[in-house]
Amino acid sequence: MTPNAPLPLPPSSSYQPSFLVKNTNVSTPPTPPPCFLPISFAAPHIHPKNSSISSIPPRTPPPFPPHNPQNSSISSIPLVPTKPLPPSNPQNSSISSIPLVPPPPLPPHNSSFHNPIISSIPAVPPPPSSLMGLDSSSGPPPPPTGINGPIGVLKGRSFARSTSNRCMQLSGKRTLKPLHWVKVTRAMQGSLWAETQKFDEASKAPEFDMLELESLFSAAVPNSERGSGDKSCGRSALGQKGGRVQLIDLRRANNCEIMLTKVKIPLTDLLSSVLALDDSVLDVDQVDNLIKFCPTKEEMDLLKNFGDKESLGKCEQYFLELMKVPRVESKLRVFSFKIQFRSQVSELSGNLNIVNSAAHEIRNSVRLKRIMQTILSLGNALNQGTARGSAIGFRLDSLLKLTETRSRNNKMTLMHYLCKVLAEKLPELLSFPKDLVSLEVSSKIQLKTLAEEMQAISKGLEKVEQELTASENDGPISDTFCKTLKEFLVGAEAEVRALTSLYSNVGRNADALALYFGEDPARCPFEQVIGTLLNFVRLFIRAHEENCKLLELEKKRQQKEEEKNCKLIELEKKRQQKEEENEKKLNAAKMEAEAHSPSKKPKNN
Repeated sequence: MTPNAPLPLPPSSSYQPSFLVKNTNVSTPPTPPPCFLPISFAAPHIHPKNSSISSIPPRTPPPFPPHNPQNSSISSIPLVPTKPLPPSNPQNSSISSIPLVPPPPLPPHNSSFHNPIISSIPAVPPPPSSLMGLDSSSGPPPPPTGINGPIGVLKGRSFARSTSNRCMQLSGKRTLKPLHWVKVTRAMQGSLWAETQKFDEASKAPEFDMLELESLFSAAVPNSERGSGDKSCGRSALGQKGGRVQLIDLRRANNCEIMLTKVKIPLTDLLSSVLALDDSVLDVDQVDNLIKFCPTKEEMDLLKNFGDKESLGKCEQYFLELMKVPRVESKLRVFSFKIQFRSQVSELSGNLNIVNSAAHEIRNSVRLKRIMQTILSLGNALNQGTARGSAIGFRLDSLLKLTETRSRNNKMTLMHYLCKVLAEKLPELLSFPKDLVSLEVSSKIQLKTLAEEMQAISKGLEKVEQELTASENDGPISDTFCKTLKEFLVGAEAEVRALTSLYSNVGRNADALALYFGEDPARCPFEQVIGTLLNFVRLFIRAHEENCKLLELEKKRQQKEEEKNCKLIELEKKRQQKEEENEKKLNAAKMEAEAHSPSKKPKNN
């Protein structure tokens, strides 16, 4: 019989395929082994008025025969895996919705089987080896009519999931290293992942050689597992370590045990120190580590449902001790807040006082005020006759533009000229930076940060009060905790009230400082005012120092010039003296020569 020939009909004309007959005696087909894909095909369209088998078109997969419990030879025959067909018509859901599960490959032919119906079905070749991870050198048989693409390449997401499950089962001897990505939970329309979900795009994904993946990306197996021959690819929920049962995640349990070794306090004493809020035993870093390793709700449920508590590991024992305290994580956070409360209040109070001092020094500096007035006069003199002239004031950031206006010879800026005028006419104003002692240190403070710290302290105190109210109903286990917390709240509430008052005062002074320079506090906040003034002070000091250096150089030049003139005068004096001495010597020599020469005798007439 040729592969494309129609199937022979059974002897009885009343026979119908099993997937069309509603028979309650028909048993569910056997569950397939994990190495095969669940493949379904659409049943042929049957006209409701003519349900004879003759309406079945040729080249369709053979129907499964009805299961007959009395005929053990037929029920024992494994079903033949068929090739995938296109999805069935959604209008015929009663027929196409019955999934047909492929059985394992055909066993060797048994010559003792002589059923005429089954023996007439031609043998179907086994699935191509490429689907089973075997050698894919030989190509698969041609697909049946109506199916596009080679056998074994199913399109869609179901194929991708089935392929991944099959590959994991086929290559279960080794555990592959995971790819730690973050999955996209929803493919937005128009995105790359929405396009990938389409059938045509999914079919473009290449197949991977699982043997090659195992050889390249297999995870290292611990020595203990290698020696015992355990082929498991991960740590089970009930792990064993040193005879102890571990219910917590391995990495989390190891980190927890490392933390406990650093604390070096027995679990019972550790719990007592937490309930007593004893900061002499635990510091803030240790308490914060305890907060990180508080058991989650899932871990608590896991530990509660476990039977033998004595066989658990050290991390599990630690979690069990913490579970004895109601709301243990909340109590630990209250403990951490109590330890840091004094230092946080002291630091915040100090920063608030610095801001207040800076604002007070700036607004009450007489020398700074006179310098601002001098700059206003200087600017109006330069801008005389222009739209910028006759100003009654200037924006604060204009102070920094004094260094941008240069002289014609580019040897001096307007800031240098200001310092020069002040040094000549108002030298007492040059030391105005001494009035602004808190200016530089206040420039490192952000009011936004102070607001966050103030809010954190206020909310922390509220949580302390809430935990105290809740702990009063815990019973004797929280008696010491409540007593210590009440004593802490007595002084803490008073300090927070004083701190809140100081914080409000700082806010008002910061806004008043911007208004003092004619600025809007919303557009020119405290940080901008302080930064601009600090830059101006630095530029002013630098310009004054450069002027002083120029004056010093000029003095040295004049001094050298004077010294040079003095030397010239001395040389001239010495020259004149020498000339006079030489002249005297010359005259003396002449006189001496005249004295020694023979005198002339007069003639006698």
